Amino acid sequence: MSDDDREGFSTPHAGREATRDHDGDTSEGDETVVSADPADADSRSASDGVGAGVDPDTADSGSGGEPRTDEHGQILDGDAYEDVPTWDDEYLNRVGDRLMFNYDLERDYRARGEPFDMYGSMRIRSQKEFFHPSLDYANHRSDEHLFARRVTSVTVRDLERLVELGHALADERVDADEEHFGTDFSFVLVAPEIPEDVREFVVDFRERQLLKLGYYGHYEITLGVVAPDREAAVASREADVVAAFALWDDVPERHDGGLVSRLLRRLRG
Repeated sequence: MSDDDREGFSTPHAGREATRDHDGDTSEGDETVVSADPADADSRSASDGVGAGVDPDTADSGSGGEPRTDEHGQILDGDAYEDVPTWDDEYLNRVGDRLMFNYDLERDYRARGEPFDMYGSMRIRSQKEFFHPSLDYANHRSDEHLFARRVTSVTVRDLERLVELGHALADERVDADEEHFGTDFSFVLVAPEIPEDVREFVVDFRERQLLKLGYYGHYEITLGVVAPDREAAVASREADVVAAFALWDDVPERHDGGLVSRLLRRLRG
């Protein structure tokens, strides 16, 4: 992807420019395929939430160990996490349990020399069909890349370096063409605490780059910082994946969306 293909802006107040919309009056049916492997969109289907538990008396414990459980202590089906890595970090294991149904997860991953404890990838394909699956149109794909690691501390400069890494990865990994809808690069740091300047930087951050004025879609860089021991999390706009890191079920702090959004929330109670 060349610089000529890219036109970008960065603003904390910009709204979402495109949605995964499948409405169409002439379409007989719509299909969305979610794949954890960007090379194979049919390899895994999406699931909302965490996986269903199994009977403790019949659970398969795998290679002689204890059955794997979710954050609520519910035993997970052994087949569901057969290819899911485990971390020496119990917190990351719990996060992985939340992500494993939607992401292809890896541990000890490197991106352009930068180490990450956790990496996740997902591809979403969408298309419309006209009376028959062979008559499809409006084909689009979206990719998501998640990079997470533990750090002893976090600064604004640390986050700025991750943003620079995101742009470099976009040059390598984004296939900009007519079927490309969007690619997200999400970076999450797990830290002992969240300094105030880091919190403000993340809440106000947004970085989206349009490709060919949007004709080839866009890519977006999102940020999140989590302090699990303090049960605190902050996420930039569109960084929805950070919610999976908030094991205490709190909503990560993010930009409030402006006066209209605050007024609507107040009216809704």
